[in-house]
Amino acid sequence: MPGRFSVNYMMRLALDQARQAQSNGEVPVGAVLVLQDKTIILGNNSVIRQNDPTLHAEIEVIRKGCKIANNYRLINSELYVTLEPCSMCYGAITQARIRKLFFGAYDKNTGVCGSCNNLITSNCFNHKPEVIGGVLEKDCSLILNNFFKEKRN
Repeated sequence: MPGRFSVNYMMRLALDQARQAQSNGEVPVGAVLVLQDKTIILGNNSVIRQNDPTLHAEIEVIRKGCKIANNYRLINSELYVTLEPCSMCYGAITQARIRKLFFGAYDKNTGVCGSCNNLITSNCFNHKPEVIGGVLEKDCSLILNNFFKEKRN
């Protein structure tokens, strides 16, 4: 799929998922997992609806991907997420052996791919995905900024 679709296209799919999360009253974060260049898996935040702090968009697509692959390793997979991962999600990404991580908005509060902390350079992980941040950053930031602006009003 990534060969047939651009990184921007995949991030737009993740943005669609973020909008879906927002329509469900969730923080608008969406994710797309491309499993071995064949299967596209969509997911979004469902922390509030499911009363589960682990149900970030990244975790949702990783769980779905592992079920489809019938394996806890997602070798040769790519993850597209609208927000820089937190430490929980980055840990899951490394444990799943995801090959590439693309994210949109940087998160100065909880992002661990260079913003708040930088686990990319940590020696604590056996696996290090290739990480590319800032994909459609303005679009990804805008949906989050608007969401929190509305919440404050």
